[in-house]
Amino acid sequence: MAKKLIDIMDTTFRDGFQSVFGGRVLMEDFFPAVEAAKEAGINHFEFGGGARFQTLFFYLNENAFDMMDKFREIVGPDANLQTLSRGVNTVMLDTASSEVIDLYAKLFKKHGVTTIRNFDALNDVENLKYSGKAIKEAGMKHEVVVTMMDLPPGCTGAHDVPFYERTLKNILDSEIEFDSVCFKDASGTSSPRKIYDTIAMAKKLLPEDVHVRLHTHETAGVSVSCYLAALEAGADGIDLAASPVSGGTSQPDILTLLHATKGSKFDLGGLELDKILKYEEALKDCLSDYFIPPEATQVSPLIPFAPMPGGALTANTQMMRDNNTLDKFPEVLKAMTEVVEKGGYGTSVTPVSQFYWQQAYANVVFGKWKQIAPGYGKMVLGYFGKTPVEPDPEIVELASKQLKLEPTTKSALELANEDPTKSLEHYKKLTVDNGIEPTDENVFIVASCGDKGIKFLKGEAEINVRKLSNMNNNESKGSKKMAGQYTVVVNGVKYNVDVVEGHDGEVKVTNAEPAKESAPATTPTTSGPGSVEIHTQTPGNVWKILVKPGDSVKEGDTIMILEAMKMEIDIPAPQDGVIKTIDVKVDDTVSDGQLLATME
Repeated sequence: MAKKLIDIMDTTFRDGFQSVFGGRVLMEDFFPAVEAAKEAGINHFEFGGGARFQTLFFYLNENAFDMMDKFREIVGPDANLQTLSRGVNTVMLDTASSEVIDLYAKLFKKHGVTTIRNFDALNDVENLKYSGKAIKEAGMKHEVVVTMMDLPPGCTGAHDVPFYERTLKNILDSEIEFDSVCFKDASGTSSPRKIYDTIAMAKKLLPEDVHVRLHTHETAGVSVSCYLAALEAGADGIDLAASPVSGGTSQPDILTLLHATKGSKFDLGGLELDKILKYEEALKDCLSDYFIPPEATQVSPLIPFAPMPGGALTANTQMMRDNNTLDKFPEVLKAMTEVVEKGGYGTSVTPVSQFYWQQAYANVVFGKWKQIAPGYGKMVLGYFGKTPVEPDPEIVELASKQLKLEPTTKSALELANEDPTKSLEHYKKLTVDNGIEPTDENVFIVASCGDKGIKFLKGEAEINVRKLSNMNNNESKGSKKMAGQYTVVVNGVKYNVDVVEGHDGEVKVTNAEPAKESAPATTPTTSGPGSVEIHTQTPGNVWKILVKPGDSVKEGDTIMILEAMKMEIDIPAPQDGVIKTIDVKVDDTVSDGQLLATME
């Protein structure tokens, strides 16, 4: 009996990199491995989009469009090059207007994309209509997505087979034009039984010639079982990665699935073991200097309680390392269960997974529901579309009060089209005002990457890649960095010091100065008659300073905004008064409890 040919998409260079390195891999380092993959017979790659678009500008000082062009040159004109799109967000973290979505589709077609996998984290089909239309009109293949996960134990109301059937029927009823359907489980938490029943349902519901595939992660340890269940139910394609960026938080390894399907009725794309071995050896050599976080190689039985996607998990732990807050990781993961339950059961995939993470982080750092993360708050208020179930009404009320926004029933696209700051003309003006040539590419970079995109285009971006050759031994073993700002006690006197590390592990202490006494960072403290100190409650970076010394402010007015964990954190005035000093500058990195400003 002839075996069924299964299409394998190699996710190594997009989701693999995202899941293991937070997307931070330089193009010239991995291009030899792309050549090796081509020689191994692979002709379907996920090579960009999703977080691997912004990451290049944010951390690598690379242009994602240049990377896409060079990738296409290596693999040739016939390879199926696929990217990931977040519905009306495209590759942005916020909703795009119609004209920006059109520009996105035009540019991705221009830079070599064959297929775009298009998903909405809320499974709100309204968010797939216009983006799907733009993808098809630009001349690319549209792979429409149903996003999956398992709910935390004890939660019901969505993310079962009937829910996915309703979502798929809504897609069909909407008459969205598509070429294939993907069931995407970014957290890898769905059970094999649910996967089998879901794929079997889809094969019955869809026309016989529609290509159906499954995407999952090894994060919870069941990905191989889920892929085998999907194949038995009739799936036509699956996504795999190559070692050393396979397994753990990533997709299972190509070699593993070749082994798992031995003697079966499935042929995994005609791929051969010896050729894949050579490819993986080449990839290992390319990535030999990259630090692989320990959590990226592990599976966790706790992930079903807090469905964190593999691609977001390591990106978040990398940011926690950078901010010296990795010790809070277990608490944040535990806090996610309640955040998911009260948030309306959006699928834990970008950007909703980031909203969940930010809110869980805020609940740990600031206290439960004391600060609503902007993205999470806007989600429960309806600004990104309709959640699968109604969010907790108390959380909706808190979000409305803190963000000063009313709940909305308008579609996300309608809201974006009404917002002049999301118009193409606005982004063009912003580009020109910063002295940047307003090419289509540059305008889209500004639209999708904001201030960091402008910084890149002005030649001011920096490279932030964790390589073993520029890390000391403690760092490469996963311990905290020593470098940073500390308060030490010498002979009973407190001093503020800066700790600087050399590449050889040498530690130097500089800029020692007497430290002011301060109360815990969660409350303002007095310093002299009528003076109040304002401290941070979490490490981060100073993004905006909205006041200057001498300005009068009211209690609750935002005096500056920090950025931490991709989250904007407002710093409010604790009382009515006058700003006395601003003790930080824009782009400063601040440590937990650091003095930001004083007022009187």
